[in-house]
Amino acid sequence: MNRFHSLTLLLLAAALPLIAAEKSSIPTIVERGMKLFSADAMKAHDKFLASDLLEGRGPGTRGDDLAMQYIAAQFESYGLEPAGDNGTYFQRVPLLGVRMDAANTNLSFAKDGGPIIGPLKHLDEFVATDQSQNASSALNSELVFVGHGVVAPEYRWDDYKGLDAHGKTLIMLVDDPPATAQEPDLFKGKARTYYGRWTYKYETGTAKGADGVILIHTNDAAGYPWSVVRNSWGGETSCVRLTPGQPSLHIASWITEKLASDLFKAAGYDLDTLTKAAASRDFKPVSLGFKLTGTISSKIRPFDTANVVAKLAGSDPKLREEGIIYSAHHDHLGSGKADDRGDTIYNGAIDNASGCALLLDLARVWSMTKPAPKRSVYFAAVAAEEQGLLGSAYLGQHPPIPAGRLALNLNYDAIAELGRVRDVVLNGAERTTFFPTAERVAKAMRLVIAPDPEPEQGHYYRSDHFSLGKVGIPAFSVEPGHDVIGKGKEWGDKMSSDYREHRYHQPSDEFDPNWNWAEGVQMAQFGYWLGWEAANAASMPNWKPGDEFRAVRDRSAK
Repeated sequence: MNRFHSLTLLLLAAALPLIAAEKSSIPTIVERGMKLFSADAMKAHDKFLASDLLEGRGPGTRGDDLAMQYIAAQFESYGLEPAGDNGTYFQRVPLLGVRMDAANTNLSFAKDGGPIIGPLKHLDEFVATDQSQNASSALNSELVFVGHGVVAPEYRWDDYKGLDAHGKTLIMLVDDPPATAQEPDLFKGKARTYYGRWTYKYETGTAKGADGVILIHTNDAAGYPWSVVRNSWGGETSCVRLTPGQPSLHIASWITEKLASDLFKAAGYDLDTLTKAAASRDFKPVSLGFKLTGTISSKIRPFDTANVVAKLAGSDPKLREEGIIYSAHHDHLGSGKADDRGDTIYNGAIDNASGCALLLDLARVWSMTKPAPKRSVYFAAVAAEEQGLLGSAYLGQHPPIPAGRLALNLNYDAIAELGRVRDVVLNGAERTTFFPTAERVAKAMRLVIAPDPEPEQGHYYRSDHFSLGKVGIPAFSVEPGHDVIGKGKEWGDKMSSDYREHRYHQPSDEFDPNWNWAEGVQMAQFGYWLGWEAANAASMPNWKPGDEFRAVRDRSAK
């Protein structure tokens, strides 16, 4: 092979990520930037962030600090401006770590003058945290089954009918009330709404004055096996520090389906029968005749974590006061229960060192984009996502510029690195006025915008874009679809299921040198072009009329 042919092949290889796009439709600046993305750079970022050195990046740990310092150093090396507190890259997020002290916790289901189920077995039968942030709480509260625990006036649904929940412990199902043949769009049909999320269940129980909320786990309802619940909730959980007098739950818990079934049977009920009854608007709360008794003890640790935030100033003297923001969460679960290999470090290589890797390469490429777009571009590696989107919620309440001036949030969370795909999922983008632009860019890159392949998982409400959507910012995640080039959709579906079953929130979510980072490059390029369009758009995107976030957006834009 002569030198000319060798050079030709090298140039073709460098251009491979662009072959699938209609080059004539790509803005010249975007086309130049697309060629700068580096699979090797993303791979290196993931390898470091998911290494054992960082001990799983649990919030408020040494590994968490190392991750934040690493990300800030990368931002600084790209020449980006700090956009955190006091001229730094760090936006402090004050939290409290709460770890149930299993050795000093003793909980049972008891009936006056009747049977006792317990003491309950931590990790095997239940996990729990005391959200009151007390070192010890005594429990002696009536158990009431409240179906799905949903109050949704727009669907004429109320599972709390006539119930005074104060001082009671509420047992409930995890998902949405199911759609019916007569109402196929009830609670958006197969798509999970926020009403089906565990965060909603706890929030509503707290607002109702309950002593506790217990969720019944099933694989189908939760969308993941008990091992995920055990690993996510069996160690330290983080929460925002309470102010005096603020309502809270003394126990926020999950129990296994087997334990729930045994409890309902002892109470004279059948779990399956009551689950079916809870699928009706006519359902009313059912007291089980049992109490949750005992003591829950906790080890409490106040700490600070941080969102790492950087800025590329826009080029337009007026529009630079507005911006777009990219995000990805830098935390994972830290160290915890050993798996069958004896591994105790939850490395989070896919979830979400992969998203951080893309965020960092986006920041690098944007820093070399000349001229800069009209609006400013922000990059936020957010904290404590695994604890309930805490870092992004703090960012939403304390954005680097007012939320009404942020045109768009593009989030990256858990990019599988299986290779280039034919489709992309932009769950929630269809609810915004930006969607036609996303469709145009996707078509130019020969990507099909696919519907959420797992609508029952409620993905929109499970990642950090949701926090920014709640304050009105048009926000969604950029996720590769399952139709992997050369492998097909069936193979992609299989890989997704395998990850959720065998690696998600487990120590086995480790860096693999054989991953195909062409997927990361493709998703970063797509997000880069989307960002360019939003950062230069003549008008700010909005939520479509009637969307749940439209009113907030309209207020924030004034």
